[in-house]
Amino acid sequence: MDGLRILIVEDEPAIADGLIDLCELKGFEVKHVSDGISALAEGLSGKYDLILLDLMLPGLDGFSVCDQIREKDKDLPIIILSAKNADRDIIDGLQYGADDYISKPFSTTMLFARIEAVLRRSRVKPGVGGRFRIGNLFVNLREYTGRRGQNPLSFTRKEVEIMEYLWKNHDSSVPRTDLLKEVWGYDNADDVSTRTVDIHITKLRKKIEEDPAHPKILVTFRGEGYQLRTDSE
Repeated sequence: MDGLRILIVEDEPAIADGLIDLCELKGFEVKHVSDGISALAEGLSGKYDLILLDLMLPGLDGFSVCDQIREKDKDLPIIILSAKNADRDIIDGLQYGADDYISKPFSTTMLFARIEAVLRRSRVKPGVGGRFRIGNLFVNLREYTGRRGQNPLSFTRKEVEIMEYLWKNHDSSVPRTDLLKEVWGYDNADDVSTRTVDIHITKLRKKIEEDPAHPKILVTFRGEGYQLRTDSE
């Protein structure tokens, strides 16, 4: 991790000091800010390889920071670190474009496994598959855009990576652990406890399905995994 630049956004001094020490020991160049306005300015500066983002911040909350950065930069890795661990908070964080969401308290080993995974995936550019159409759904992977009927769609980088991988493997269901390995970059996916895959699938369905509660395109096979059904039309 030598030479990689990380922005730590945390308003609790004790937590911030601990994160700074840990990241510097891992070889990161570290910048710390403690409020949302500064976080947004730094996050849009183009200086950083990854952001660790708290949610409860003075000036501008972490959700807004993440959302506004994503409007300008689809690729900058963002991991939310927060004591807010309700499902609604996690869903909101991922909805605003975070790559991962880690609830406090967390172990050092788990934190850096997630950081390494997100950084590894950030070096792989999505969209090599170009574009595809399923029924009235059209998706342009390269542009992070699409259309369902006449409704324009915009996707996050992670949503594009999920669809691209499922599209490449559309002849069979894809296990959740495969998505964690290939899309999130986790080496030991069987040992990873996270709802991030399920939450991303849920919010992706809200965009691409006519009826998200009864999906026909992005379907679940209980005990097996997910499949992008190219015959759904």
